[in-house]
Amino acid sequence: MKLAALVSGGKDSLYAMYIAGRMHEISVIVTIKSHNPESYMYHVPNVELVRLQASAMRLPLIFRHSAGNKEEELEDLKAALREAQASYGVEGAVSGAIGSRYQKNRIDGICEELGLVSLAPLWGRDSRELWNEMLESGFEILITAVAAYGLTGDWLGRKINREALDELGSVRYVDTAGEGGEFETLVVNCPLFNERIRIVRSSRVWDARTQNGQFIIEKAVLESRFR
Repeated sequence: MKLAALVSGGKDSLYAMYIAGRMHEISVIVTIKSHNPESYMYHVPNVELVRLQASAMRLPLIFRHSAGNKEEELEDLKAALREAQASYGVEGAVSGAIGSRYQKNRIDGICEELGLVSLAPLWGRDSRELWNEMLESGFEILITAVAAYGLTGDWLGRKINREALDELGSVRYVDTAGEGGEFETLVVNCPLFNERIRIVRSSRVWDARTQNGQFIIEKAVLESRFR
């Protein structure tokens, strides 16, 4: 089956795509860039880097913008999936939902309306088990935003390894899947890529009052995965 992969640049969407690609053909990547940082549907930090990820995977990309207004933003995804049907003949879409019924129900509804199969291979899985699988598979993942008590600015830009995962799991009130918005991620290398992403220039923005921060990637390039 030909699939459109709904990709934000983060760990869950890329890992869902990786799993689905074992049995199906990934024909195109679909990404929505929300201009509302409080979007209910879409990952916001560093989403432009999906362009580099798509290049590293040698896959076409449908990249659309959205005002990010609640519920109205679904029309932007629907339009992008219609384009994927028309241009690439996709029969389904794969997403990285783990436990967010809000997102999964809306993606399922759009797919049903368009006559597409909705795949969510991570749905209901244990987050720690998924992290272990990703790390064992060679996923290199950075924390690009934090918004939870107990996660400090030191996490911004940090690469997740076993030690960091143990620390993350010990932080109270933080779901290690990050689906509650506690943190956001970026995949800079994985088995799907022909090259890895190297960050050339970045900055950190941290608000100590709200305990929120972002790792802003200002310039990145592709380089050999084995360099």
